[in-house]
Amino acid sequence: MTGDRAATRERRRRGVTERQRPLWLLTPGGLLMTVIIVIPLLLAVYISLIDLDQYTLRRWLEAPFIGLQNYVEAFGSGLPRSMWISVSFAVVSTVATVPFGVAAAVATQNRFRGRGLVRAVFLIPYVLPSFVVATVWRTMLQPDGIVNTLLAEVGVTGGLWLSGPASYWTLILVEIWAAWPFIYLMALAGLQGVDGEVHEASAIDGADWWPKLLHVILPYLRGPVLLACLLATLSHINNFTLPFVLFGAPAPDSVNVMPMIVYVTSFQSLRFGLSAAMAIVSLLLIAIPLFAYLRALRLDVHEDGGRR
Repeated sequence: MTGDRAATRERRRRGVTERQRPLWLLTPGGLLMTVIIVIPLLLAVYISLIDLDQYTLRRWLEAPFIGLQNYVEAFGSGLPRSMWISVSFAVVSTVATVPFGVAAAVATQNRFRGRGLVRAVFLIPYVLPSFVVATVWRTMLQPDGIVNTLLAEVGVTGGLWLSGPASYWTLILVEIWAAWPFIYLMALAGLQGVDGEVHEASAIDGADWWPKLLHVILPYLRGPVLLACLLATLSHINNFTLPFVLFGAPAPDSVNVMPMIVYVTSFQSLRFGLSAAMAIVSLLLIAIPLFAYLRALRLDVHEDGGRR
């Protein structure tokens, strides 16, 4: 009996260790995320509640606590307009890139001579650093740049692309050029998951390419494309390098997106408490579509489980 009890205890001890092993394996990653994400986020929240500027920076722990005054000032100093510009810019850019990405994925799905080269060319805008993309486009869109020169050859006046009302659409144009391959990659990955029997069945039924695309292929792309749209929208909202290099700081009012206004407030106006409050508001704005997607995904999983 004593031996059986000892064996049972050993099995229990060994079982607890095995259950805890995944947690121990996650510990280094958890500590790294705490140092890189959690601690800076808590510091940002604290800084947003104090009056921290160039005069109180050296003794920031003793800076006056002002509560939510930075948030009130942020909403009264142009942040709502920047939020609207960022959201509209992100949504328009995402909606415009979806047709290009899906069309390119459908066009390069089947085998043909030179398909690898075509796919590589499609990925060039995506693999280039944002700094390089913005620098090249900034050079091309100068008043005496190649874009205006080519337009003048066909009798069209280009005008100013990097200042004034046209700068908003310039930012969207450059973002579309740089970001559409991401939708292409996600759509192409979704097409790889389409069962070959589905294509065979549609061919046997004599389905034309448009009904086949609409009723056979696109339903398989719904999940990957929706995920790509979410990730692309969040990436557009957070894009700082492209508008900063393309327009400089401070940027024109029509392209004063949230990352730009946070940067200018922090490193040019030296209002660190105010910029931290703007950054926290931006984080909350970005979290809304993310939580909505996770909620929808959770409900979808529960519904699939209920059907089964």
